Amino acid sequence: MKRLAIFASGSGSNAENIARYFSKKPEFEISAILSNNANAYVLSRASNLNIPTLVFSRSEFNETDKILDFLTEKKVDFIVLAGFLLLLPINLLRKYPNSIVNIHPALLPKYGGKGMYGMKVHQAVLENKETESGITIHMVNEKYDEGKIVFQATCSVSPDDSAEDIAEKIHQLEHKFFPKIIEQLL
Repeated sequence: MKRLAIFASGSGSNAENIARYFSKKPEFEISAILSNNANAYVLSRASNLNIPTLVFSRSEFNETDKILDFLTEKKVDFIVLAGFLLLLPINLLRKYPNSIVNIHPALLPKYGGKGMYGMKVHQAVLENKETESGITIHMVNEKYDEGKIVFQATCSVSPDDSAEDIAEKIHQLEHKFFPKIIEQLL
């Protein structure tokens, strides 16, 4: 059995979508959902799905082995970042080489890097009058959004789209493709 952990910082719609997708596949288990935000709605979603959670501080994440110990205890094989905003510490990268995947709401290398997340990305796409946007699923390394690209999917952006319209198109792509690509990687 492959055991996954999902890291999320916010609402958690992708985390829930991934958990529901893998709940129908007995060879996989979502062992935990972890968050750096005690008020993140993803924790309620996890509770509703009976998935264990762990909330941690930035200092616990960066300066201790608390998260690594928790993942080891849960026998986690693979980590999924789904709206998680912190750069991963070296201890996690070393423990899970080529086993951490992230999704970004733009076509990397455009609109990536520190500070480029959520509506900030969609607003930048709009301001630059792009005719398309999309998602990038990539492996995680020590830099924001610079790991090996595994998959991209595009959507059109029309001149009358708002940032919210773009966000909705991106969410549809994320929900359609992210669980399937994770499964292929496993």
